[in-house]
Amino acid sequence: MRYIRYASIAIFAVALVLIALANRAPVTLRVLPDEMAGLAALNPTYEMPLFLVIFLGILAGLIVGFIWEWIREAGERAAAARQARELASLRAEVKRLKGEKHQGKDEVLALLEQAS
Repeated sequence: MRYIRYASIAIFAVALVLIALANRAPVTLRVLPDEMAGLAALNPTYEMPLFLVIFLGILAGLIVGFIWEWIREAGERAAAARQARELASLRAEVKRLKGEKHQGKDEVLALLEQAS
């Protein structure tokens, strides 16, 4: 299984390198369209290779997706924490009740009764 994982990573790396080599031409990246640049009084532009724009777009999409998923799962994490607290309190209550049940008895007999 490890070799399959390494082969998959190698194929993915080769594909990324081929995409980068095929898209080396520089492109101009503008932050605002020309019509809005006049209103904003600034229009920063960047010259960078096309593959870098593609990879940065994929990276930005992954980051937005991870944040979106983290926010979406907040309710599930809160429910799991609430259940863990409830479980801990129930275990403490069971331990307290067992202690009350065996209070005043011989410790060995209490341990044997707890085990069964």
